[in-house]
Amino acid sequence: MRPSCDQFVPGYGDANADFHVIGDHPGVHGGVETGVPFTDEAGKRLQSALHEAGLLDATGDEPTVDATFFSYLHMCVPDGQPTKADYTDMERFFDAELRAIAAHVLLPVGAVATKQVLENYSAVAWKTDIDMGSLHGKELRGSGFLIVPIKDPIEWDDGDHDELVTGLMTLQSTDFRRESDLGRFIPGSDPYLVR
Repeated sequence: MRPSCDQFVPGYGDANADFHVIGDHPGVHGGVETGVPFTDEAGKRLQSALHEAGLLDATGDEPTVDATFFSYLHMCVPDGQPTKADYTDMERFFDAELRAIAAHVLLPVGAVATKQVLENYSAVAWKTDIDMGSLHGKELRGSGFLIVPIKDPIEWDDGDHDELVTGLMTLQSTDFRRESDLGRFIPGSDPYLVR
């Protein structure tokens, strides 16, 4: 699947990822020059936190991922801010990618991505304004996913890096996959894991 735009930044990372980092578009979260999401200055700030939390093996223009996938709501490189119609047109690409990766944890970055993820992939109806300061690095229940919103790295203050790292480390120390083995209900000894 390819979008019909002159330049786009496709998803990058482990196709069997446990963690899916979701940004707005390449004009906001980098990747225009490298072709890899989150590789501008703010993206590298985010990469540093993800590396410290164990989600990346190495940072850089082509980070070495460890069960992590990066992508955008709107993968085309826009001329200015995408319109609502632009986001709607790109939604099919994002949704197909999100479901193909099937990560356990969604990490939306910034208010636009967080609002989209909470409205479409959360079990809770979000009708209020998104307060990224209070949601940053906190675990929320999705519908089949856990959601950990991340404040846009451009806006991070001194404590935001550590708060995200702590939240991700705490999450990883739990059963974040939340899978049940239903293999006992079928013949044979093979596990049948579902979430």
